[in-house]
Amino acid sequence: MVSGLPSVAGLARFCQKLKRLKPLEEATMETSLQRCLSTLDLTLLGVGAMVGSGLYVLTGTVAKQITGPAVIVSFTVAAMASLLAALCYAEFGARVPRTGSAYLFTYVSMGEMWAFLIGWNLVLEYVIAGAAVSRAWSGYLDAMFDHRIRNFTEAHVGVWQVPLLARYPDFLAVGILLLASLFVSCGARVSSWLNHTLSAVSMAVILFIVILGFILARPRNWGQEEGGFAPFGFSGIMSGTATCFYAFVGFDVIAASSEEARNPQRAVPLAIAISLGLAAGAYILVSTVLTLMVPWHSLDPNSALADAFYQRGYSWAGYLVAAGSICAMTTVLLNGLFCLPRIIYAMAADGLFFQACAYVHPRTQVPLVGILVFGALTAFVALLLDLEALVQFLSIGTLLAYTFVAISVIVLRFQKAPPSSSPSPASPGPAAKEYSSFSDHIELVGTEPGTEPAPAPEPGQLRPALRPYLGFLDRCSPGVAVSSAIFVLVSSAVALDCVLIFGEAYLHLPRWGYILLLLLCGLVFLLSLLVLGAHQQQRQQGTFQMPMVPLVPALSVLLNTCLMLKLSHLTWVRFCIWLLIGLSVYFGYGIWHSKQNQRDPPGVATTRYVVFPSGGLEETVQAVQPPSQAPAQGPRGP
Repeated sequence: MVSGLPSVAGLARFCQKLKRLKPLEEATMETSLQRCLSTLDLTLLGVGAMVGSGLYVLTGTVAKQITGPAVIVSFTVAAMASLLAALCYAEFGARVPRTGSAYLFTYVSMGEMWAFLIGWNLVLEYVIAGAAVSRAWSGYLDAMFDHRIRNFTEAHVGVWQVPLLARYPDFLAVGILLLASLFVSCGARVSSWLNHTLSAVSMAVILFIVILGFILARPRNWGQEEGGFAPFGFSGIMSGTATCFYAFVGFDVIAASSEEARNPQRAVPLAIAISLGLAAGAYILVSTVLTLMVPWHSLDPNSALADAFYQRGYSWAGYLVAAGSICAMTTVLLNGLFCLPRIIYAMAADGLFFQACAYVHPRTQVPLVGILVFGALTAFVALLLDLEALVQFLSIGTLLAYTFVAISVIVLRFQKAPPSSSPSPASPGPAAKEYSSFSDHIELVGTEPGTEPAPAPEPGQLRPALRPYLGFLDRCSPGVAVSSAIFVLVSSAVALDCVLIFGEAYLHLPRWGYILLLLLCGLVFLLSLLVLGAHQQQRQQGTFQMPMVPLVPALSVLLNTCLMLKLSHLTWVRFCIWLLIGLSVYFGYGIWHSKQNQRDPPGVATTRYVVFPSGGLEETVQAVQPPSQAPAQGPRGP
């Protein structure tokens, strides 16, 4: 062997590190954070994260430029599509009641490197979202004062004409970010109380808009003389749905806060369902009254609600709309700053990020260092950078997290449940297999033929009723059929979306060839679903499990991939650059400091390598015994 080159066994062990999993047994109720959030607290966190500035800006923009009054249908379809991802988060949040959201869900099912990349993207998502909302907040307030703040800053600081930098530094956005970080650092109860107050004001304003809007409604605004209900047709409704889908981004803050919930198994699924329903109702009702008050083509996309009341002679209502908008944007900002440090805390607690970020203040019981550091980082981004070029990062990061959570639900449903208790030392049995990779995690232990009667089928095994017809699937190694079906499912979903979006533009196939390719991809997608459905699933008692698995998460993967592929090429290039930076952090720090390095699997022979100064390599094999079975050492003699 050439001196200095890694051995095959060393490379294999290094690759094994990339896909090692966080054991589900570690996701217990014990936590250093304070479990103080009720179902109401979590619900208002979700509502505050979803019902933000989009209600006051997005409704008018979509109605004016994309759909017309059919924006109602777009919001309804988008809410149903968001429900697919929300159900996945609800199941994971109830089963794994720890902070970390999509990062943790990926860690327990897909592997360490994938989990780090998802967490890395969530960090970028929350930093850019916080900076964008704070700039929108300052811009809205500045507009109420005839842009005096902006004019004063440009007159005394100047106008910047530098690429990637903002036109001028936004000191007001920095101030609101630092103030919000201060409130969040005071503890979960303080930030929850502030969120309650602002959400109550925001919902009261929404209720006022809906009531007064229905009083001022003119049904003829949906008539043919104004262009009809759907002037842009079905394609406009679908394009509007893709845009409205992002209005419901934010329910993941509930899953990220599950470690601070009093009863996460019940509160998390309930809060996600209620908050998504309230947000959908608010968007649908507001878009209904907006397009009934004035003709859709006369809306002002920048301030549709205030302008609609102004057109009807109720200009005073614009001040209430402005107050509701300020409160809504503040709740979004608070929720983002509440969620971001907890994801950083989860990564640091696992050793994948710098350990200082895992510090929890003993009195307030919040990750104080993460709040201060990343609050300051978000303020820096809001102060200097041009956010218009970075906002699309929000979409790709969120959709990627949704996709991995949906895949993780399928993986965990077909894996064997961890044992509820460890075997007694008095009756030692054979050492259990260490599940350390994706395929191992769904591999199941079968019974030896002819030893005992066949037990009840384990998760991941073929259903007994289908064995006479699909027995060939049982001839595969344990777990191979399921893992292969999941891989084919995801691959066929990506291929189907690629054909749908790029097929006619890039493949240059005849019409029949295009349809045949679509049918082929769709058939493979359905067959992989059928193979998964033929296997036994894991059933958890006393915790929420989403219905129709694997169909619902598979549809979520299909939808999220489609929306990601519709993003611009430049967004994907920037996203890949960000991933490369994340990989350098992971390979430079995370993989060497991971807490999983401290876990030495008991009862498994391990190969240890000792490198001598001469460059030689000696290999020894040592059987590691569990502590309970290790021979006791007598007292040493003199």
